[in-house]
Amino acid sequence: MTTTDQRASRGFSAMLTGVERHEWPALILAFAYFFFVLAAYYVLRPVREQLAAAGGVQVLLSFYTATFVTTLVLTPVYGWLVARFPRKRFVPVVYVFFILNLLAFIPAFQAQGVLSPRILGQVFFVWMSVFNLFVVAVFWSFVADIFSAEQAYRLFGIVALGGTLGAITGPLLTKWLVHVIGVGPLLGVSAALLACAVGCILGLVAWSRHHPVARDTARNETVIGGGFWAGARLVAGSPFLRRIAVLMLLGDSVGGVLYNLQTDIGHRYYQDGAARTDFFASVDAATNVLMALTQIFVTRIVLTRYGSASSIAGTEVVKLLTLVTLALIGSPGAVAAALIVTRAGSYGVNNPAIDSLFTRVDRETRYKAKGFIDTAIWRLGDVLVVAAIQMLRDFAAYAPPFAWISTTPALASLAALASACAALLAWQVRRMPMMKKT
Repeated sequence: MTTTDQRASRGFSAMLTGVERHEWPALILAFAYFFFVLAAYYVLRPVREQLAAAGGVQVLLSFYTATFVTTLVLTPVYGWLVARFPRKRFVPVVYVFFILNLLAFIPAFQAQGVLSPRILGQVFFVWMSVFNLFVVAVFWSFVADIFSAEQAYRLFGIVALGGTLGAITGPLLTKWLVHVIGVGPLLGVSAALLACAVGCILGLVAWSRHHPVARDTARNETVIGGGFWAGARLVAGSPFLRRIAVLMLLGDSVGGVLYNLQTDIGHRYYQDGAARTDFFASVDAATNVLMALTQIFVTRIVLTRYGSASSIAGTEVVKLLTLVTLALIGSPGAVAAALIVTRAGSYGVNNPAIDSLFTRVDRETRYKAKGFIDTAIWRLGDVLVVAAIQMLRDFAAYAPPFAWISTTPALASLAALASACAALLAWQVRRMPMMKKT
């Protein structure tokens, strides 16, 4: 077939969409795969949040500490597994394992009168962090093995839309079903969504056998050695990377304060698990809708026009104004609204902007340092923020004249200070030169 004939065979739709005829099955499967994975995750998130709220804010420090330790232990294990087993075989097995886990949790949720809610909450809270590492985070690594770099440029934007729709659908499913079937059976709903994801994975593997990727230079690069401590040394030795790590910690401070206040609202105002789950699902649904709108109408424009660091600084100013408003109002509704706005800004703009900052460094630094910041720094930040808030609450309890320091306005003011510091730091990063690449 001549080149002209090949172009003609692609059809008019390929010229309009940028999708070749033979790519449509894989694109639809990848789109559905990401939809089912994030829908499954966001069905579970309100379940996790209501368990934390059932125990009150005092349980958060133990929950986050256990999550931090578990992350440090399992991240190297995860790296070892994906380095030694083809993801096309590794991922389906892992998904089936987590489906069985979910089904095993259902009797525990239904026996909460016998099993301590705090123990169940801590186990499930930590389990969700492992789920996120092995089920959600592995998605892009898997599809990167299916498609070539050139295909990724054309198709991954469409695939990402599937995840966005799943992130919106998941909490809406939870809101709809929790009052019908209860909290425990929601885990079965998540397991069913994961089973659909497994079907998509198997379909993608079958497609890839008939359309193998021609291994380009990027895929034939030598595997980067080093692990957790290699990333820690790189971050410690680089002013640029240290600033990114501090930006992560400051973002954690804002998120941690608002999560603490949200948990307190769930504990104080919602007396049963179904009502708490409904409340947290509403927050997640609103956050994800606003995040999707931000990604569609704001993110690309501000990143291309103003650059990564300036976009982060601008987002932090918006968060600062939101938190100052919360400090002035201080109502439960204002807490939920502030959480929705700040999360949408963080996930919709800041996270893509911070990820793009790593293009300033060489490949080895990018993989090692980013992995360390995204796991150890992130989880350590959770622990430090929750510990600081708990100390403030304990101090207020033992020193009544200082009870105001644990109120919503005071905590919101501290979070606003963190956003102000993040804005200034991002402005400094904007002026830093690009690091030399190797």
